[in-house]
Amino acid sequence: MRTLLLILFASFILAACKSAPSGRYTQHQDTAPNHVAKVPETLDAVPKYEAYRMFNSRPYKVLGKHYTPLTSGKGFEEVGYASWYGQKFHGHLTSNGETYNMFAMSAAHKTLPLPSYVRVTNLDNDKQAIVRVNDRGPFHDNRIIDLSYAAAVKLGYHNKGTAKVKIEVIHFDPENNVTVGVNPTVTYDEYIGIAPLPSAPPSSEVAANASVQSDNLQQTSISLDGYFIQVAALSNQKKAESISNVLSALYQVPTHMPVVGNVYKLQLGPIEDEALAHELLEQLKQNGYPQAYKIKQTL
Repeated sequence: MRTLLLILFASFILAACKSAPSGRYTQHQDTAPNHVAKVPETLDAVPKYEAYRMFNSRPYKVLGKHYTPLTSGKGFEEVGYASWYGQKFHGHLTSNGETYNMFAMSAAHKTLPLPSYVRVTNLDNDKQAIVRVNDRGPFHDNRIIDLSYAAAVKLGYHNKGTAKVKIEVIHFDPENNVTVGVNPTVTYDEYIGIAPLPSAPPSSEVAANASVQSDNLQQTSISLDGYFIQVAALSNQKKAESISNVLSALYQVPTHMPVVGNVYKLQLGPIEDEALAHELLEQLKQNGYPQAYKIKQTL
């Protein structure tokens, strides 16, 4: 009897080992998410300067093929087929040492420096997405980039395996000059289409601006009191609103856009706490808005 029990126990363990997934991933085949409560957020990744991770610059070998990463993504463009990856890799580490999130706007490329920002255009429907490349792959000869599930949703091909795309690296240098694909290098302000801001104005001018803003607010029956961060001055309303939406989502702060003449003054606020306003100002200066400044407004 004891021998029979031992045989049955050994058989159970063997069966369990055979049925358990092998390797790093719990799924053998990749899939879309099992349950999606709502359409994934598909806000573009926000390009900025990031130093390349040097440990990802070494040549490597996968499936018998050798790859040599580029030392810079500046001026890089490529046309080919994009695939996407989802549930199988969700929660696992990328080549950049970060956790893969299929609902984030990210991607994998065989040779681009990590991290890189890339504008991807679906050539079948002209939809675009901006993704942050933080992984290696796809290791198929007929595919040039592997996008996250969210990016595939934005580009409109998540219900099929691949799409023909054009990819263009959005390259930032340490001085915030920007090169998109093979286009000429421009300043950051030119890249996002805004007029350069002057240096922080004297206190008398700030007071005058606050007075004009106060008049505008009274006309629209809106009461705002606190600190504002003046980020940019734009003549294009649609561009101003687009940047406003991105910054509001990125920093989780309301936006305010008084109009002086034909210029839309893009501001973040109101922020009641001065220390929080100062912290936000420093983040903005580090992330591409070095000429931003703080305004105190009391109504």
